Amino acid sequence: MKYFFTFLIICIGFSVQSQQAGQYSMYMLNKYQNNSAYAGLDNSLSVTGVFRSQWVGLNGNPVMQNINAHMPVYFIKGGVGLNVDNIELGAEQNTSMTLSYAYHKPVSNIGILSIGAGGGFYQKTLDGTILRTPDGDYDENNPINHNDLILSEGRETAIVPIFNAGVFFQAEQFEIGVSSINLVEPKVNLNTNVNFQLKRHYFLTMAYNWDINSSFSLQPSIMAKSDFIETQIEISTIIKYNDNIFGGLAFRGYNKNTIDATAFLVGMKLSEKITLAYSYDLTLSSYNSVSNGSHEILINYNLNKIIGAGVPPRIIHNPRFL
Repeated sequence: MKYFFTFLIICIGFSVQSQQAGQYSMYMLNKYQNNSAYAGLDNSLSVTGVFRSQWVGLNGNPVMQNINAHMPVYFIKGGVGLNVDNIELGAEQNTSMTLSYAYHKPVSNIGILSIGAGGGFYQKTLDGTILRTPDGDYDENNPINHNDLILSEGRETAIVPIFNAGVFFQAEQFEIGVSSINLVEPKVNLNTNVNFQLKRHYFLTMAYNWDINSSFSLQPSIMAKSDFIETQIEISTIIKYNDNIFGGLAFRGYNKNTIDATAFLVGMKLSEKITLAYSYDLTLSSYNSVSNGSHEILINYNLNKIIGAGVPPRIIHNPRFL
């Protein structure tokens, strides 16, 4: 028997409003993903790829991929970027692609203030061929029949436009960002009776860079995300050795109802331009009875040189490793 989703029972005949933002543990290494204002603040072409398998062992568990690239463009006083997200969840596949621009404004000798916005599309696909209902007919010799007038026996796809915006301030030792995705909250209509509302999500991130001595540095960070119905907070601390090898811990949750996981992460620079990192989530929620944890791997390429003409902004040595 393949996948049977309780959400399909809930969504029959009305809209579903659900969490659409992907869950990644190494958010502190991939700041552009959720904040378009970060575009160009790595001071060169920066390309990041992330793969995450969440709640391994659970049938139909979420599998996510994120690929993004951004760079400064000095003659337009800012940066541009492209972000692609893909989340596979059982019979569902959710893919988004956005382009963004960020305007950079030096703030005296303190740091850089960046204001960004972006837009693109969101595509939701529901594969009815792998759904199963209690009253369905799934004889191998006959076509699929869910015995349900609402559910499709094939694949259904819908595409809607999406928009995002953010603000990011970067100083030598401290940074803070505020952003939002799905600004216009579009409705994704798969058919007449089943549709999904993309809820607006908000993100707040903060990080601090503390040089302990010439060899070690400590980078605590925090992310809060909310749709004003549910809120989640993640706290992490990473220690880095010789600006090369790093490891750390992260914790997701702030009370007994939101505690989700503890993440352990390690990484290193493979070369001057390439950084590789891995994290493992130890599940602490009720999913720990059916899950073997979550795995995430991240790789970043930074060109590490100025691109194009114009005067680059003052370099800020920020907490980002990549």
